[in-house]
Amino acid sequence: MGDVELPELLHLVSKRLRHGYVHRLGPLGLTPGQARALRVLADAEQPLRMVRLAEELRIVPRSLTPVIDALEESGLVRREVDPANRRSTLVVLTSEGRAAHETALDARRQAGQELFAVLSDEQREQLKELLSAVDAQFR
Repeated sequence: MGDVELPELLHLVSKRLRHGYVHRLGPLGLTPGQARALRVLADAEQPLRMVRLAEELRIVPRSLTPVIDALEESGLVRREVDPANRRSTLVVLTSEGRAAHETALDARRQAGQELFAVLSDEQREQLKELLSAVDAQFR
């Protein structure tokens, strides 16, 4: 595999990680997009307006609607009128949603552990540092 370029290799590894994550999310009834929405809501520690949640997810608000519809149908979030602006809708994470978020985090960790099991602890730490350095230039 020495002739594979770094961007292609990173793409392949990312696809494998995503596949492992999707495989673990399936039995939970979640998609990666739904899990990301739960993560953003959990990290915010307060309800977010739909527009703000879409911004955090870097998607257009109309793309967020089916995600929130599915999460609401599953009882993981609920919509509320924003008391500060009655024309806005807040997305509130339920206790079931918080639990689903924690389960999704475990699924992501397990997928990563499985994928990177071939590396030593030192190699994993070095890879993390290298990827962090690349990511830091865009923050």
